[in-house]
Amino acid sequence: MTKKGIETLVGLFVLLGLAGLVFLSLKAANLASFGNRDTYVVSARFDNIGGLKARSPVRSAGVTVGRVTSISLDPKSFPRDSSAKILTSGLLGDQYVGIEPGAEEKNLAAGDVIRQTQSAVVLENLISQFLFNRAAEGPPSAAVSPAPAAAVGGAKK
Repeated sequence: MTKKGIETLVGLFVLLGLAGLVFLSLKAANLASFGNRDTYVVSARFDNIGGLKARSPVRSAGVTVGRVTSISLDPKSFPRDSSAKILTSGLLGDQYVGIEPGAEEKNLAAGDVIRQTQSAVVLENLISQFLFNRAAEGPPSAAVSPAPAAAVGGAKK
């Protein structure tokens, strides 16, 4: 074989390897569905979706049967007695504002103020409060009261 023929084969081999890597990475990330299957769309409504994102797998009995195509909020407005909280996703995750709808008939309008709010919980404050409470209790006592004789040695006859 000539040098040009060997270089061509090496180039084809490298391209085949790259195509294999792309295929494996798409399969590992569950981003590619190779195959034509009949599909249909269903909808579901949830009070809280947590960290669900578009393209998340839909599973039944541990088997991936589909994908989340879109996530949207119902087009209704929030009642005037809705409350807002500053929440954290996970233990040390990002903070976001969570709105819990109320039950009042009238809805919030542009420029209205949500009156029922809850500030963020600061993890450092919780830890220091816990430590100060433990320090105020004092060291654990090691004194043990003696057990009654009847319980230790049994009843005398």
